[in-house]
Formats: sequence, structure tokens, C-alpha cells
Amino acid sequence: MNRDGANESIWQHKTANYETKPGRKADEICDVLIIGGGITGVTTALLLQKAGKKCVLAEAMTLGFGTTGGTTAHLNDFFDTPYYKVIKDFGESNAKLLAEAASEAMTLIKANVEDYHIDCNYETKDGYLFALNENQIKELEDIVESAQKMGVGVGFINDSPFPIPYLKIACFREQAQFQPVKYILQLAAEFEKGGGVIMQNCRVNQLSGGDIVEATFAGGTIKAKHVIYATHIPPGVNILHFRCAPYRSYAIAATLKNDKYPDALGYDLNDPYHYYRSQDIDGKKYLIAGGEDHKTGHEENTDACFRRLESHLKSYFEIESIDFHWSSQYFEPADGLPYIGHLPGNGENVFTATGFGGNGMIYGTISAILLRDLIVKKESKYKDLFSPGRIKPLAGMSNFVKEGADVVKILFTSPFSGEQLKEFADIAAGEARIVKHDGNKMALYKDEQHRLHAVSSACTHIKCSLTWNGTEKSWDCPCHGSRFSIDGEILTAPAVVELEKVNIGEASLSNAERK
Repeated sequence: MNRDGANESIWQHKTANYETKPGRKADEICDVLIIGGGITGVTTALLLQKAGKKCVLAEAMTLGFGTTGGTTAHLNDFFDTPYYKVIKDFGESNAKLLAEAASEAMTLIKANVEDYHIDCNYETKDGYLFALNENQIKELEDIVESAQKMGVGVGFINDSPFPIPYLKIACFREQAQFQPVKYILQLAAEFEKGGGVIMQNCRVNQLSGGDIVEATFAGGTIKAKHVIYATHIPPGVNILHFRCAPYRSYAIAATLKNDKYPDALGYDLNDPYHYYRSQDIDGKKYLIAGGEDHKTGHEENTDACFRRLESHLKSYFEIESIDFHWSSQYFEPADGLPYIGHLPGNGENVFTATGFGGNGMIYGTISAILLRDLIVKKESKYKDLFSPGRIKPLAGMSNFVKEGADVVKILFTSPFSGEQLKEFADIAAGEARIVKHDGNKMALYKDEQHRLHAVSSACTHIKCSLTWNGTEKSWDCPCHGSRFSIDGEILTAPAVVELEKVNIGEASLSNAERK
């Protein structure tokens, strides 16, 4: 299965790309066009179809290519933004709505697994949250007290299934985990079985029109009464790009020497926090752990993130081998809650779902429920809580200012000539750098065959300067999270235009080859 990085996630291993049914074509005008083939898009498409809507799902690459293929797939009814913070910033009634939405999403996922007989290793587990030092105890107490107010099943205990020393620990009952790719691929098959149309390798470049929206892609157009961007962040330039900050999180799947795999979900309260669980895949057990999060494009040595995570695990677990390591992207909302609903600056029939933080599996499912209701019933009890048009200046202003300060525009001038670039041809295989020459900038990478790949160094979104992600072999934007391959292809929105390639001719040869 393809994914948006060079590293293979544990879910990709031995998983083939989804094959769409041949000969399926969209109606002249469909009811809903869903753009994006992760858990949000696939779940939304199926729910809308079951509600009687004729839907088309368009995915720029292949199903599960983005964050769904890289998640660690925890299913929780508590969130990275604790309920006590939601109560403070949004009110207790809205915090109860959030808890209700989480419960509804958890119930839907379990029902889908049972109703469609999905073999995705779905298991109910308890989730343990532990304070590791004195400063974290008050935080844990606030989390537990507010969650109990919301009716969440949580309480303090005196034991832990994790070999990690703690000062205080709480247990959230009835959490869950699953294999996310198998889950969405089966939902996609059910969607197609019911008459839905899936178009993979179909990147929508532009929307136009009013009551009937015309979506343009390389192979033609799709007309729809409603459009949903389930792309993790809407493409183009939008106010939400300044309210959502892109982050990367790192994950490792390891085998243990002593076979003491924790039969639970675990989380510490560090910043950034670490998270753990076990998974049985094809009869083999793995410990899956994640953490070391940082803002996209703001870590020069991404290999060091994996080393720190591995070192952290070896401090507590008897590691036999590291079998998989990968990273994934998420978007952190300024005020702590995602933006789900009408996309600001667009017609009332254009919707989005973004800003899920580290809770994408649940928020993606909540999005499907909410968007179905907005389109079918024109209303949802969750509409105002998650409205992308909401303004919560006190709740989100500090984060808005902090994250927005990283947005620095640059200008990209004319490309280099082949003669100018020869001096850069001797960089090592596997190395990348931003190079300057006579006031010009470009992003340069040499592959293992000593070929140079040269593209513009300015993100096509709003011209921020790109940085190199050495572990995933991609050019990442530190402003709004757009990501590009070594040849400038879009891996992650909001960019909608590929990077300009620079024709460097013989500069792709090594010094020895030129001799």
C-alpha cells in the first residue's frame, strides 16, 4: 500500500492498494462529491449513501495514502484537549456535547466492524493515563475530574500494565484499537457495493460554480450539489490554514524479548506525550509506540526523533528488534477543537473537516456523522460546537499568534542553469539541501543512483521556504504543512500546485561520472 512517506507503516505491510470496481462512472450531477480517501472521507461517503445520496469519492492518490495509513489507531472517548479545558473555553454544555459525539463515534466504529464483518483486529481495551512527576499530578486530577463530569468511565487505580514508573495513574474504561487500513478498505468496498463511485489517482484542482459545484481534475470534471473536503486540511488558501498548525508524530513497531506486551492503551503526560499499545498482526505481536511530535518542517534532524523514541522505549521495555518506523502528520487547532462544517469563503454547499490533533480516528468519524446530518437534515446538534466559522479569541489567540509567527513568505526567482548547478553535483547520495546561487534558491536531492532531483524551494501554497524531511524523503512546508516528493509531486495539502522542476541536465552526474 502506498503512503505519503518513504518509511513503511505497520499497516502498509503486506497490504495491497485498494482496487476500485472497473467501469464505474459518476452521474452527470451527483449529490455529494467527497474529496479524500482516509477514514473521514470513506466513512462520510458510506453514511451519506446509506441516507440515500448518490456520492463520488475522489482520492488524489490511493485510499489510506495520508494520515489514516500512518496513525497508531487509538480509539478514545477522551481527547488531547482535556474536558476541563473545553469546559473553560466552550462551557460545560459544549463539553458534554463533545463527550456525546465521542461516544457516538466509538459506537459507530464498533457497529461497522460488526455489521460488515470487518477483519481489522478491533479490540476493546482500557486506556491508562499516568503522571510521571509532581507537576503532572494536578493535570491528571483535573483531567479525571472533568471527564467524570462528562459521564466518561474513568477513575484512579493503583496498578498499571505498563513497565513505566508513575506517581499517579488513571484508567479510562472501554477504549479500543483496530487496524485502520483494513477498516476503511472494507468500508470502501461496502460503499462501492451499494453503488458508490470511487476515483483514485484523481486530484481535484479547482472548484467553481454555485448551487452546482464543478470540480476540475486532470481527467475532466465532476459536478455535484455538495462538496466535502476530507483531505485533512482543505487545499488552496483559507483562513483555516492560519488556525491549524501542522505537526509530525513518530511511531515505532517493535518486538519484545520477554513477550510482556501490555494488554492496554497507555499515555504519559509529557509534552510532547508518548503513547503505547500492542497489536497482533498475522500471528505476530508488536509493541506500537509513538511520540516526539514537532511542528512540521521545524526539526532539522528527523532521524534523531526516531532515535529518541527508540531510546525512550528501551528505558522501559526489553526490545528485541525495531520492525517498523514511520511518521505521520496531523493538524493542531488553535482553540483545541476541530473545524467541521461549512468551509469559510466558499458556497454554503462546500464543507470541510480539519484540525483533528492527535485524535483523527474519532474526529474523522464524528465528522462523518456531523456532515451527513448537515447535508441530509440541514442541521446537527454538533454544528455550532465544531463550526469552522466560530471565533473563540480567548481560547485560541495565544496558539494563533504562536503558530502564525512561523509563516514567513519568500520569493522564488528564476531557476538555475545547468552550468550554475554543476558545483552542487558532488553532494552525497541520500543528501538534500537548499542551495543559493546568484540570488536564486532551489531544493536539491541526490538519490542512491546519484541522480539529482531539483525543484523550486518555495511552497506553492503561499511561497514559504521548504525544509527537508530526511526520514520520509520529502520537502515539507514549515508554515502550513504542505509536503512534496523529491520531484515536486504533492503529498499533503493545502498546496494544489506541484513544485516547479529545475532542468539541471548534466549536473545530475557525480564528479566521478563526469570525468
